[in-house]
Amino acid sequence: MKKRIIHITIAWVTVCLLAACSSTRKLPPGEALYRGADVKIEGPSLGHKEKKNIKNELEALTRPLPNKKILGVPFKLLMYNLAGNPKKEKSIMGWLKYKVGEPPVLASDVNIEWNVKVLQSTMENRGYFKATVQGDSILKNKKAKAVYAVQTGNRYTINKIIFDKDSSVLQKTINASSAKTLLKTGSYFDLETIKAERERIDADLKEKGFYYFDPDYLIIRADSTIGNNAVDLDVKIKPGTPQMARQVYTINDVYIFPGYRLSAEKADTLKSEAEYYKGYYVVDKRKTYKPQMFAQSMQFNPGDVYNRTDHNQSISRLVNLGVFKFVKNRFEPVENSDSAQLNTYYYLTSLPRKSLRADINANTKSNNLTGSGITIGWRNRNTFRGGELLSVNATAGFEIQFSGQLKGFNTYRGGLETKLTFPRFLIPFVTLNTRSGFVPKTNMLLAYDILTKEKLYTMNSFRGEFGYAWKETVNKEHQLNPISINYVQPIRVTPLYESNAFNNPTLQKAIEKQFVIGSNYNYNYNELAGNNGLKGFYFNGNADLSGNIAGLITGANTLNGKPKTIFGAQFSQYLKLETDLRYYAKLSSKNTWANRLIVGFGYPYGNSTELPFIKQFFVGGNNSIRAFRSRSLGPGTYKDLNTLNFIPDQSGDIKLEFNTELRAKLFSIVYGAIFADAGNIWLYRGNTDKPGGKFSSSFMKELGVGTGVGLRFDVSFLVLRLDVAFPLRKPWLPEPERWVIDGIKFGSGAWRRDNLVFNLGIGYPF
Repeated sequence: MKKRIIHITIAWVTVCLLAACSSTRKLPPGEALYRGADVKIEGPSLGHKEKKNIKNELEALTRPLPNKKILGVPFKLLMYNLAGNPKKEKSIMGWLKYKVGEPPVLASDVNIEWNVKVLQSTMENRGYFKATVQGDSILKNKKAKAVYAVQTGNRYTINKIIFDKDSSVLQKTINASSAKTLLKTGSYFDLETIKAERERIDADLKEKGFYYFDPDYLIIRADSTIGNNAVDLDVKIKPGTPQMARQVYTINDVYIFPGYRLSAEKADTLKSEAEYYKGYYVVDKRKTYKPQMFAQSMQFNPGDVYNRTDHNQSISRLVNLGVFKFVKNRFEPVENSDSAQLNTYYYLTSLPRKSLRADINANTKSNNLTGSGITIGWRNRNTFRGGELLSVNATAGFEIQFSGQLKGFNTYRGGLETKLTFPRFLIPFVTLNTRSGFVPKTNMLLAYDILTKEKLYTMNSFRGEFGYAWKETVNKEHQLNPISINYVQPIRVTPLYESNAFNNPTLQKAIEKQFVIGSNYNYNYNELAGNNGLKGFYFNGNADLSGNIAGLITGANTLNGKPKTIFGAQFSQYLKLETDLRYYAKLSSKNTWANRLIVGFGYPYGNSTELPFIKQFFVGGNNSIRAFRSRSLGPGTYKDLNTLNFIPDQSGDIKLEFNTELRAKLFSIVYGAIFADAGNIWLYRGNTDKPGGKFSSSFMKELGVGTGVGLRFDVSFLVLRLDVAFPLRKPWLPEPERWVIDGIKFGSGAWRRDNLVFNLGIGYPF
């Protein structure tokens, strides 16, 4: 291993030396290669961290930027020089030069005087009013570097913030929100903060009806003559601010044009044909939509004071109906009115009412299974003229192993799903709506699925749901299904499977009849929604309750020998809770630390001793504990060494899983990752057929632990992921022997065969 490291180091040093020589070899006569800027910071009372931050900020502002480097080598420039002067741009060498390569950045491209002005202005904007900047260049061996010396002087602080005291409605409204000001006494002067304060005041005024106000109508003057390196800030309305910007506007008439075409020349010519409905004028000559749909979506009512929240939420709700391709609106002041009023116009361009789409996918798994699937979907938008969406999806797929232990045990899937979505709450005798920017939805679903495992069994299932989904904000979402039914039954079991399942409860459980009838609720909170910085918390909580009413009616008690059935199937009775908590920390522009904690608890009671198989927890696989194959870990310390390889479905009633992963951008679209996973599943009640599977106070000693590394190829719309992992702790071993770190032997083929797990996936694991 040491020799390999030495060889790699020598090779890399050689590449760097060759790059240093070739990067300047083809420069024009008298030119030098620009290597970037170096900013040197000097100033009173500046700490090391503060100097570093200023230095990094100023160096990023200088132009031009030098040639890009990967691990210290300007590969793009090397490719540019290597290609020479190709005669054809579309040739291989032309592609290498103009698409992959990058021309040299020359010293003559640098305007030091311009950069000095930029740095000087930036320092003053940050409160260094007495800063000085000087620039020069250094030339050596046909390479040039710009050097800028910055004397910061003292940074000015805010002494006092003064809001004007005139008696106008506009100024009084501004002063009423002064407690929320971003300008704080004692804070450093910063132009960006002043700009943000103007935006804050403008946003507050927009919520109070000042539709025509603009941040440019505010002026914040800084008085730096008071001494002691301090400034007074005076917040005023500019004298030339027009009267329209000083008035509070209310909503007059609201016109909605659901048949608007982008090519229409005169959008308002059909107002005379409008239908008045609950305060709104709907211009829909063909009666394509019911007016009730717009009354449920609009947040503005005639007579309301204009505010930006209702403005944005009305547009958002119209977009989220899912029946309009484009949504535009405009406000127009009412002429010859005694008060400041706005007429509101919404122009809606419809999507095609019916559509057909097909999706094809392919996949491969670490157990050598290869498969593909197809989904054909049909949609009917605005089914009953109220924005309803009817969708029908037919799916088919397969997984095949061409060699290995699973050869011949092919899997085939098929299904048909019908879903009808109403853009509103459908609750008998109750009218309910939300005030967010998202339209609430009522969902009705019916589905049928069939699964065939060749040489083993065929299972089919029926699903039905009725429920509601709504969003409070872009970060908070709820889903409640008062009725959720799932019926699973085997329709064919082969003698091969029956013979193996005769003495194996795991195999028996996989093909048992399951009848789940209950309710469930899901809450999702996602700080990352709309956050490109990829930093924050993610929480998903799910509560699932089944069979409680049926259990009360029938008096079911399996533990006392009184199991009950409905339609010949024993119904399930349980309470299941599951939480998924994640935290993403942005360590730098190229590094992210991702963490996930999953806790699941299932309590079977009454008519059940365990959760139904389709509701149980599993661990292992490329989105779970990656050092163990899918569904192969647990429960507890149990390890089934006798089961055939075609059924690694170990399940449990309780789950604990923790994952942590450090993600770093290596170059271009390639990202690397180092990760560690830990967790296991357990049974709520003991099972003599699975010794060690019951949850106990020793659960922390029964965790499986693994680690590994991976590569991610991120092309924005698709992430291809390759991970390799290996176990550090095997919970099925005797307690003193569970940690297997001492047994790691990367050079041993036998160890690699038994321990290395390769995972190929689409998207990030969490």
